Amino acid sequence: MIPESFIQELLNRVDIVDVVDKSVPLKKAGSNYSACCPFHNEKSPSFTVSPTKQFYHCFGCGAHGTAIGFLMEYQGLSFVEAVHELAKMVGMIVPQETRDNPRPAQKEIPGLLETMQQAAFFYKAELKKSTRAIEYLKGRGLSGQVAARFQIGYAPPGWQNLQAVFPHYDSDVLQTAGLVVENEQGKRYDRFRDRIMFPIHDQKGQVIGFGGRVIDPEDTPKYYNSPETPLFQKGHELYGLFLARRGIRDAGRALVVEGYMDVVALAQYGIEYAVAALGTATTPYHITKLMRQTDEIVFCFDGDAAGRTAAWRAAMNALPALTDGLQLRFLFLPKEHDPDSYVREFGKEAFEAAMQTALPLSQYIIQNLGADNPLQSQEDKVQFLNAAEPILKQIQAPRLALLLRKRIAELTGVTLDEMQGMIKMPSLDQRPGRAAPRQSRTTVSLHRRFVLMLLMQASLAREEDLQWLHGQGEDDMMVRAVIETALLNPQSNPAALLHQLEKHLDARMLREIQRELHILDETLDIALEFEGARKQLREIYSQRKHAKLLDSLSEKSLSQLTEEERALLRTIRGR
Repeated sequence: MIPESFIQELLNRVDIVDVVDKSVPLKKAGSNYSACCPFHNEKSPSFTVSPTKQFYHCFGCGAHGTAIGFLMEYQGLSFVEAVHELAKMVGMIVPQETRDNPRPAQKEIPGLLETMQQAAFFYKAELKKSTRAIEYLKGRGLSGQVAARFQIGYAPPGWQNLQAVFPHYDSDVLQTAGLVVENEQGKRYDRFRDRIMFPIHDQKGQVIGFGGRVIDPEDTPKYYNSPETPLFQKGHELYGLFLARRGIRDAGRALVVEGYMDVVALAQYGIEYAVAALGTATTPYHITKLMRQTDEIVFCFDGDAAGRTAAWRAAMNALPALTDGLQLRFLFLPKEHDPDSYVREFGKEAFEAAMQTALPLSQYIIQNLGADNPLQSQEDKVQFLNAAEPILKQIQAPRLALLLRKRIAELTGVTLDEMQGMIKMPSLDQRPGRAAPRQSRTTVSLHRRFVLMLLMQASLAREEDLQWLHGQGEDDMMVRAVIETALLNPQSNPAALLHQLEKHLDARMLREIQRELHILDETLDIALEFEGARKQLREIYSQRKHAKLLDSLSEKSLSQLTEEERALLRTIRGR
């Protein structure tokens, strides 16, 4: 583990402008620097780097982060590798955290991430010992280099092999991590046995789950994934995305396939921009993740009935995430092939040539709706409209929605106005819910403004701020976390403070804060603005406290009040 204090010092010492400029030439633009975004295709610059705040932000695709995050995203480095790379740039040596008096191994229980990494090391070591597993991978055409890149391993046969790695085999952490299963009799055993193991990584390159594939074709199920855990939600993660980011940017597209072996085999043949859903249909979360990397996503499915069913499910799940700048296309391979077998038989060039024939989403939808419908009778057209209605209602990308509506109206022989009269579809001028006022906007904005000013100038925090702050709401917890972090790091820049806050605030809130921080006017008098926000917040908390006190006092009769309570009541009422 790299000490947190070192990461803080590193983020305070490094200049993100220098880091980004080495890979993406920047131009001065006011107080910031700008360039065309390296994470998606664009013609005019929407990517900005702030030397004051020490992070980057793209107004086009939403990419944002610190110097560490930039190296991870752009160079495909893991968190630890990015820290080492930055340390070299500024002449710092990454310390190795050691324990002077390590506790006996059997008493030391690691956290979830450490547990998953230890399991990955174990499976990787076991692969080297298994001739059978190695021969299987060679038979699938995989080189040792590709197997090492994807950290492929092997879970040997047997019921409790992990006990050799985790003497605390009965610890809750192993069950929470999804590595062991407990039966009704309370007996524990390894979840993965006699399977090729594919580690699943998060965006920092940390192992958060596993996929296991059988070697013996008679065994079932063919693929077996980690269960849902605090680290791993299969509807949110894509296998291979951490390693594929550079390939996706270089190719300008992402390829979504169905299996782990498809991703690995394609990488073996130089197609390094493939990812796979984890035993589930593609979700809007998957689409949103990929949209941060590219504007073109190609789905590749087997040409059999199961493949076509999976393709349609992926298309329907993608509808809510569509934007006008996104291209979704669908490629169907011959029935006898999957991506793994196709690329091995025909090679990279043939596979990429086949991708050029992939159907655009709108064409695929029309083709699928009309597959068993000749559109000859009026009843056929009614059926076509009925099938199209739920699809049209989900698409909120204005231009795509309009063109698709026009095409469906044309095929059914009605005008666009007539079709819109029959089908209640969302307005293309304003998306549903956009006009709804934000609840408690003033209060929320005030809390957030206080936080933004404090992140810009942490030295403004005072211990007394924690005394008037109370409440357990989301905004209260946010303000408290930022004050405490600022007090501990009064000289830190916004990037370093945001990194510290990752332990205290959820990812959604951090993204919102960073986005608002990035567009904050740097010409403001931060100290003056902060003092004004502090004064208003203190007044709000004082009013809350007095209101709560009045409620409690109102439950007593006047004769039951102490002299002190009576004096306080007079003070409150006299305000």
